[in-house]
Amino acid sequence: MKTLQSAVLAAIVACSLLLRPAGDLRAWHDRTHLAIAWAAGFDRWYSAAAPDVAKSKYPCGAFEGPNHYAHNPEGKPLTAEAVLSQAERYDRTKDGDGHLYGAIVASVRKYRELRERGKFPDYAMVYCSHYVGDLSMPLHNVAYDEFNRRRHHAGDAVIEDEAFGLAPVIRSRIYPISISSEQDLAREIARIGELSRTLALDMQRQGRDMTRREAIVQAVHSASLLRAILVYAGCPVQDRPESILPRLPEGLRVK
Repeated sequence: MKTLQSAVLAAIVACSLLLRPAGDLRAWHDRTHLAIAWAAGFDRWYSAAAPDVAKSKYPCGAFEGPNHYAHNPEGKPLTAEAVLSQAERYDRTKDGDGHLYGAIVASVRKYRELRERGKFPDYAMVYCSHYVGDLSMPLHNVAYDEFNRRRHHAGDAVIEDEAFGLAPVIRSRIYPISISSEQDLAREIARIGELSRTLALDMQRQGRDMTRREAIVQAVHSASLLRAILVYAGCPVQDRPESILPRLPEGLRVK
């Protein structure tokens, strides 16, 4: 059974490399989201891009879209209190500035609630893993102005082509984060969101795109936070092999 699962997973990953649309605008592209979730040890890492798929289909986008960004048009430093104040806006439509930070809190709440009730909670963590990835993309933490629109696609794609190769590097650089309460969670979201916002403002002042090194550092922040969330929520943290891509069984390899 494990051999068959590995074969199916390898086929899914291979197809994602071939079929991902080139012109999508989102916070990180698919492979970068998968690499962050894999590096964190999330056992459903291969689903981490699914929230963008859901967002792309009408009418899902009206509900799902604002969960992926927090444009912060007033330029205020992010606080734990501001993070928690967004949680009730999760899945709310007609929220043009978005509520990414609250979406992370609300999806963790949902996972823990479903788990305590003995229900299937995994998809709630799939959404959470995606939002945590979005948190480290700088341009999802500032106003969606002309600079943001012009630079957004390039920012999403900085490490996309090499994301799977970088996944073990990201994992090796994960740093410890301790979360024992929702207040701790909000404080860590605010910390990383503020790092992302500050980087976005630096990019804007200098009129430039994000560098490869900066993108890797940002991905490490997301992976570190996601791992801490997995532990806090009681979700299994998986050890991974050295490569994100599973090996196909000998009989199924393409000659």
